[in-house]
Amino acid sequence: MAPGKRPVVLVVDDEPRMRELIRLYLAAECTVLEAGDGLTALRAVRDAGPDLVLLDVMMPRLDGWQTLQRIREESAVPVIMLTARGGVADRVQGLRMGADDYIAKPFDGRELAARVQAVLRRSAGQVEANVPIRRGSLTIRPAERTALYAGRPLPLTPKEFDLLALLAAHPGQVFSREKLLDRIWGPDFQGDARTVDAHIKNLRDKLGEGAGLILTVWGVGYRFAEVPDAQP
Repeated sequence: MAPGKRPVVLVVDDEPRMRELIRLYLAAECTVLEAGDGLTALRAVRDAGPDLVLLDVMMPRLDGWQTLQRIREESAVPVIMLTARGGVADRVQGLRMGADDYIAKPFDGRELAARVQAVLRRSAGQVEANVPIRRGSLTIRPAERTALYAGRPLPLTPKEFDLLALLAAHPGQVFSREKLLDRIWGPDFQGDARTVDAHIKNLRDKLGEGAGLILTVWGVGYRFAEVPDAQP
């Protein structure tokens, strides 16, 4: 998102009244687009390039989980899931599938707006340095927000990128789950430590042979392996 540009938020919900309510909550800070189903949402993601997607789970034809999976196949746009089901299992499922946050219905409009702004700020880039990070076969380019392993682009979500870049920038340093939540999700995040575990699992899956770069420190958190820096 370019500096000074109004963020574009795509609201995906099959209930018109809910879409209109969310529009009223966000209109002061964001340009709001609407989609009434998952297929329309996928077209909007491709054509409009929103800065964030608010995605309802319970929808006909293509539900929120299926829509999220399809979005993640082609885009790293931040996604906040909206659902009346607020159980831990549902939150973990969404985070494992690449969601950036999870808000249970009914929600307070002020909280919704604050969560949207928080995710937009974080997606603008946790790592601001322009110097690439090279760790063995892994290359991270913070300015471009891209990561490659053995020359293969990694399809990372914004949170996954921020988490990988933070760990790789401090090889050998142990980060507790609480510290990672604070640094990546922000101090106001209401989730629990399993959020970090779900994203670490996703990162390891996407790194493939490089999964061993992210080490578990049992009972504490995670650290990045100390490997020789690759040459440019």
